[in-house]
Amino acid sequence: MKKGVLLALGAYFIWGVFPLYWKQIKQVPSTEILAHRVVWSFVFMTITLAWRGEWTSLWAALREPAVRRTSLLAGGLLAGNWVTYIGAVNSGYVVEASLGYFINPLVSVLLGVLFLKERLRRGQTAAVLLALGGVLYLTFGYGTLPWIALLLAGTFGLYGLVKKTSLLDAPKGLTAEMMALFVPALGYLLFLEARGRAAFGHQDARTTAMLAFAGVVTAVPLMMFGAGARRIPLSMVGFLQYLAPTMQFLIGVLVYGEPFPLERLLGFSLVWLGLLVYVLEGWWHMAGAGGRTVLSPGD
Repeated sequence: MKKGVLLALGAYFIWGVFPLYWKQIKQVPSTEILAHRVVWSFVFMTITLAWRGEWTSLWAALREPAVRRTSLLAGGLLAGNWVTYIGAVNSGYVVEASLGYFINPLVSVLLGVLFLKERLRRGQTAAVLLALGGVLYLTFGYGTLPWIALLLAGTFGLYGLVKKTSLLDAPKGLTAEMMALFVPALGYLLFLEARGRAAFGHQDARTTAMLAFAGVVTAVPLMMFGAGARRIPLSMVGFLQYLAPTMQFLIGVLVYGEPFPLERLLGFSLVWLGLLVYVLEGWWHMAGAGGRTVLSPGD
């Protein structure tokens, strides 16, 4: 239990400080950062699976067309989420990006209703309506649709939905997803190199190193989370998941000085209230079920 909490906290902490990492290479286009993230993640996961002796089982699983389709779709959604997030951070929208991960759990609830025929409990309905009210207030009161937040929440919510059907555990699943994107990502990097527009190896040494290290900072928290989530109750995962967007929000406001006027505070407050209702309702429901629910290895 203690080890699970520490692993989950470590994963969410790394995700929480991601804006600080991507800001260090903001001079590199987000599409190029994405390509490096895919390529080096695949390299890192290849080494990891070889060390664990799991390549044989992954190749066996990939013989199934359904596994290949799921990996390709999941990889595409993950790539869309990553490029949106990196672009948002490096364009000065860290606060709005954090909003995307605040509302992501509620988007996942809605996707469960739409695609898995799940039924909302009253508390969940109230939470979703409060978050929707916050988004609408930000759209009409603040004067702009928070499309970055919605795109982040939507792509990651759909990614989670697709992963529900995956037959692979977290390390093999990530490897398969990066494998599906590896060839186009590497081709794009070679294209940039041929055109003389590549950053890797042509800017300062720190930029080159941080682009190569993108694979490690991508894969490590995912594996930490996967290992931690198996050891702790789902209710605790539901609570800890807000650490990352909270840290990102504070970094955006306190470190990078992004504007946060009263109108925006009111919109965010409705979302935060919805999340509070969602968490409390989840705890109450699980307490009624005996508190025995935990994440399965495939979640």
